[in-house]
Amino acid sequence: MGHPNGTERPNLTAHGYVLQRMRQAILDGELPSGSRLIQAELAQQFDVSITPVREALRDLAGEGLVVFDPHRGSRVRSFDLGEVQEIYQIRMALEPLMVSRMIGQVDADRLDEAARLIRKMERTKDINVWSDLNRRFHACFAEEGRTSRLATILSGLRDSASVYVGLSLRASPERRAESDREHTQILEAYRRGDTEAATRLAVQHMRTTLVTIEEAHERGLL
Repeated sequence: MGHPNGTERPNLTAHGYVLQRMRQAILDGELPSGSRLIQAELAQQFDVSITPVREALRDLAGEGLVVFDPHRGSRVRSFDLGEVQEIYQIRMALEPLMVSRMIGQVDADRLDEAARLIRKMERTKDINVWSDLNRRFHACFAEEGRTSRLATILSGLRDSASVYVGLSLRASPERRAESDREHTQILEAYRRGDTEAATRLAVQHMRTTLVTIEEAHERGLL
């Protein structure tokens, strides 16, 4: 990951800095799948105490990038194609239900926010930023509140999938522009209140992303 001395970290706490750098290193492949993550070594490398490293590892575990092994400690999560396929199969099965609930319920402010997120995705060159914006875009069309089990399930699946989305975009950069166009089409369907189109576009969007991940895996890029 390189030594951080001399590296600027404006407006970031020690925890935020370590989290950002480690997430980027994992998604960039600088920390490959299965790499052991020793807290003391990371703290020394980043010139911070153990606490922000521990907090960053906990956050990365929540994002699905890191796993805890009681015997071996923390390590970078290994790519599991079967898991990815299952995540997307469940999402494609449940998303039509969410669309049917939300068509006509998403207010103008959330639709406008979705449009702003699309513009930001089109402008950014940072895959990590794009992945976060992508997650926020799809959340615009989800139910809010802790009372919705469907929203909770889909939110967890989106978070798990975001890891693989970032990896696949690095393997197939051309997918970004295609995905941005699909986002615009989904938004337009919601603005029209077209349940059939929004459902078809949302499911196709996920299916195409899964195919991109599968093809990258076949080429040995994941």
